[in-house]
Amino acid sequence: MRKPPRHHLPAPGENKRGKDGYLGYLLRQAAGAYRHRMDRALADLDVTPPQFSIMTMIHAYPGISNADIARLALLTPQTVSVIIGNLKRSDRIRRLPHDVHGRILQIELTDTGLTMLRQCRKRVHALEAELADGFSAGDQAVIRRWLVAIAHGDA
Repeated sequence: MRKPPRHHLPAPGENKRGKDGYLGYLLRQAAGAYRHRMDRALADLDVTPPQFSIMTMIHAYPGISNADIARLALLTPQTVSVIIGNLKRSDRIRRLPHDVHGRILQIELTDTGLTMLRQCRKRVHALEAELADGFSAGDQAVIRRWLVAIAHGDA
């Protein structure tokens, strides 16, 4: 039996993966490439992009619930629960009783978690600087407004 001919798959920037591609696909392609770059940048710290996102949310919004973390981090509540458990086991977060409502447990970063978050931020900020390279401040503002409009449902 003959094998069917193997088709050349276009690389990013080629054919529909390039400037003539569908915007939705190009957004997904760009998000995937960025996620891959974050994976590589954080790998030796033993932190995944979702863990980084969750540690960022915990630090930015003290007392945040798992459900709110899931909404902000664009993850399912089940995924957030697993990641929270892993962060707790690795001593990056702790759960403390609420000052007033003792049955409510609040999540906060440990000293280890805060140190890790700072290291991750340096690397992620470097990736963001690479993304912005070549764009003026005005161009970046337009891109940010456009992305926010998409997320908000206005575009």
